[in-house]
Amino acid sequence: MNFRFVINQLGLLLIVLSAILGGVALWEIYEYWQGAHLELVSMEAMIASAGVGLCAGGGMWYLGRGAATKIGRREALLLVALSWLVGAALSGLPYFLWAVIHHSTAPTPIVETGGPAHPFLNYVDCYFEAMSGLTTTGATVLSEIESLPRGLLLWRAITHWLGGLGIVVLFVAVLPTVGAGGKKLFLIEAPGPTPTGVKPRIKDTARILWFIYVGLTIAQTVALRLCGMSWFDALCHTMATLATGGFSTRNASVGDYNLASVIVIIFFMVLAGANFGLYYQIIRGSWRNVLADTEMRAYLLLLTAGSLIVVASLVAAQQPLPLTTGDQHEPSIARALEQGVFTTVSIQTTTGFCTGDFNTWPFLAQATLIGLMFIGGCAGSTAGGIKVVRIWVAIKIIYTELERVFNPNVVRPTRLGGSGSIKDDLKLSVMIYCFGIILLFAIGAVAIKVIEGDACDFTTAATASVATLCTIGPGLSQIGAIENYGWMTSSSKVVLSLWMALGRLEVFAILVLLLPRFWRTE
Repeated sequence: MNFRFVINQLGLLLIVLSAILGGVALWEIYEYWQGAHLELVSMEAMIASAGVGLCAGGGMWYLGRGAATKIGRREALLLVALSWLVGAALSGLPYFLWAVIHHSTAPTPIVETGGPAHPFLNYVDCYFEAMSGLTTTGATVLSEIESLPRGLLLWRAITHWLGGLGIVVLFVAVLPTVGAGGKKLFLIEAPGPTPTGVKPRIKDTARILWFIYVGLTIAQTVALRLCGMSWFDALCHTMATLATGGFSTRNASVGDYNLASVIVIIFFMVLAGANFGLYYQIIRGSWRNVLADTEMRAYLLLLTAGSLIVVASLVAAQQPLPLTTGDQHEPSIARALEQGVFTTVSIQTTTGFCTGDFNTWPFLAQATLIGLMFIGGCAGSTAGGIKVVRIWVAIKIIYTELERVFNPNVVRPTRLGGSGSIKDDLKLSVMIYCFGIILLFAIGAVAIKVIEGDACDFTTAATASVATLCTIGPGLSQIGAIENYGWMTSSSKVVLSLWMALGRLEVFAILVLLLPRFWRTE
């Protein structure tokens, strides 16, 4: 195991994160000069966090200097896992330092509205919030988001944006020292079972994907500004949308904005949940490849079918539709269509934005949303979940095996669209991954219920497990659309932080670290 190389590259990663923290601090200095006095403490926290990150990153880089640049699969796995675990530790530091400084200098204790001491005074809560940002989960411990300084709100959004296509993909695209090992990093971090390369060199692929990502970011930010959002809100919601994250700058999430903004966010959530490799095909003019993509068609079919079921359920129920703002709409087809489509797209793409309180919705609508939580978006997207292509392959495998029960002599290859037959090793990995997600979901649900005891019902525990493992954010009952995770114990937040990392890194990149043989030199 080339530990010195891993330490060296991890140090560089912390330096990059520290530089971004410094950039946010510079923006806050500008805000402070404009009269935003609340930015002063946040600015101090950002500068201190950047200093800590630079010292730690610089020390790690120095310790690992001169290491051999050859990187194997073990080093790649370890570096990817530590990038999220250590990156979250640094990313949560601004929240903690802001709360501590504010608490020590303010004339009254820092609290959330009508609540106990501010959750950011507990570093575990800060780590949870940071992990939720980097893994694009969008689960929060905050009930009063709008009271945060704009600098911290911007940093929350940036952690989403960085985690969207992955810190490591950016790492491979920008830092030349990774060399040929960049391919191993990219293939481990890139979401989905078969990340689609669009160029022969993996570094070129990462750069093209980031150019597309930046282009979509600019397009959505401008679109939301034209819909009436401020530039700040437009940028923060764009970062959260394209990363399929869900952190908003408002307590009521997207429910605070007009219909035009909701429609724009729906459109870009759909784009973010699709394979980014297809956008390169569009740029090249290969529309046929996009239209013929089996996963893309299945993805759009699921979004359409899920939306129809949810909307029909809401219309049939003829019950008031509570908004995240606290207001309540009387039942109507137009309101059911708006809330039903937005929520369905938000949940399947694992974005987690909310406009309505789906805790009050009929059972059929809730069951549909839970099913879509597990499925998620497409391979090669910023979305979480099992991924549409894995679900499709699993269904094909089950169908083939059922046919063999009554007709064992027929050998029928399993195909995905017009491509060749799916190899046995891929079929096995798909089924193992699906089983692994279900097993971890069950373990997480039981663990949260045991830890929280009577303070938590099983619906809350179960949806907390799937909402973090599949990187959605909100669940049902006590962690619903207008609720948060702040009431949970620190032990539960540690478990759920690990579940977020497992889900973002597709389970095995983290679990493999638990095997003793992984650490042995062979």
